[in-house]
Amino acid sequence: MNPISHTDLILNPDGSIYHLHLLPGDIADHVILVGDPGRVKQVSSHFDHIELEKSNREFVTHTGSYKGKRITALSTGIGTDNIDIVLNELDALVNVNLEQRTIKSEHRSLKLIRIGTSGALHADIAPGEQIIARIAGGFDGLYHFYKDPDRFNMEALAKSFMDHSGWEKSLAEPYFIKGSEYLHTLLSGPDLIAGITLSTPGFYAPQQRSIRLKPFDPELISKIGTFRFEGMRINNFEMESSALYALSALLNHQAITICVAIANRISLEFLESYHGAVDELITMVLDKLAQDD
Repeated sequence: MNPISHTDLILNPDGSIYHLHLLPGDIADHVILVGDPGRVKQVSSHFDHIELEKSNREFVTHTGSYKGKRITALSTGIGTDNIDIVLNELDALVNVNLEQRTIKSEHRSLKLIRIGTSGALHADIAPGEQIIARIAGGFDGLYHFYKDPDRFNMEALAKSFMDHSGWEKSLAEPYFIKGSEYLHTLLSGPDLIAGITLSTPGFYAPQQRSIRLKPFDPELISKIGTFRFEGMRINNFEMESSALYALSALLNHQAITICVAIANRISLEFLESYHGAVDELITMVLDKLAQDD
């Protein structure tokens, strides 16, 4: 096997992976992903102890233990482009021999849980409620840059959505990827709202916000609200899960996203103080991960 080139697999002088500045032993099999670097400390404040703290740019990593379970909390920053960096580098840490620059013969699968915030797209979802993404859809186009011989994109769902919304052909084609059934079962509960989450490549026009610039289709949120596929509806907007699900599927990792709804785009309600709601979600996830074999 030919070594991976120095321009494809970039390492720092200390041997750590380029953006994350992590070494292979720095991460646990269970990784909690958050967008906000400040939220890493909110997660690790629950740990029994912290064994490692590293940071570079928006990528902050704390590894420690919670009720005896080794867990890593890592910030991705905002957007699917950052997820592209984080997922590829996490995978390299566990599935590539960095010294030899060769892919390992035995694959290690990570369990990746994104905890985030989002905007609800139905009037019956109150700010503060928790939404779990059984499927993540993407307006970002990142998935289409990767070869996918297993065809993880749910093409019937993508076509149904494009037909329903009258999707503009000049935009990236939406894609839809299933999350981990195992993690969905592990983390689901009676109070979680399940369905489809949409990831967008921006916070303003891609999510139908308007300050001085107008979005291309002012009816998109109402079209999303009336869309159904096999009994599921699209519950919320955020900005990372589509890439997380796509790359996890392609690399054979398990991923799931649970978000707190902090805004309702229909009722126009906004949860001004959501630290407590996010902390409640963090505690729930940590408690369930502590029981995971």
